Amino acid sequence: MVYRHYEDLTDDFSFKPIQYKWVSAKKISPNASAAVIASEDQQFYQHFGFDLQAIRSSINAYIDGGRRLRGASTITQQVAKNLFLTPSKNFIRKGLEVWFTLLIEILWSKERILVVYLNIAEFGDHLFGIEAASQHYFGIPAKNLSRSQAAVLAATLPNPLRLRAARPSNYVIRRQHWILRQMRNLGNSRD
Repeated sequence: MVYRHYEDLTDDFSFKPIQYKWVSAKKISPNASAAVIASEDQQFYQHFGFDLQAIRSSINAYIDGGRRLRGASTITQQVAKNLFLTPSKNFIRKGLEVWFTLLIEILWSKERILVVYLNIAEFGDHLFGIEAASQHYFGIPAKNLSRSQAAVLAATLPNPLRLRAARPSNYVIRRQHWILRQMRNLGNSRD
């Protein structure tokens, strides 16, 4: 959030308020957790902060002619980056991300990691956290998110400034449907 203000200042010397409200785990629908796990990190409960299979797959795709290295960040790595670091891409930042990821995995439960992730994730321009997103897009508290609503929010996470939950593109709708299928496959069919 601080980095978003920094970008505003360096881009056009403006200040745009952040929409944000922290909520406890009890005030977040289980559908939101299930959707981000299905979308972002299906091995979340099995790994210790790093999905080595996803990293290996990303490297192999790059070696086989991929134009750029695709992301293989886990939810824990995203928490480390969003909470402690900037989005810059360099080896020093990546090294710090590894360090913070290990600390988070050692010190926090998986449930705590998910709650922090859902509270600090950006869901739109200057829109942070699942509660603010739920209120903004659907006019309801995060604890009342349906599977479909949670999945469309999760579908925007790769790039919340370009992918929109309010007027989802065909790509976002396809991604939402894929997330809903993954939620069922992973056994997260609440609603």
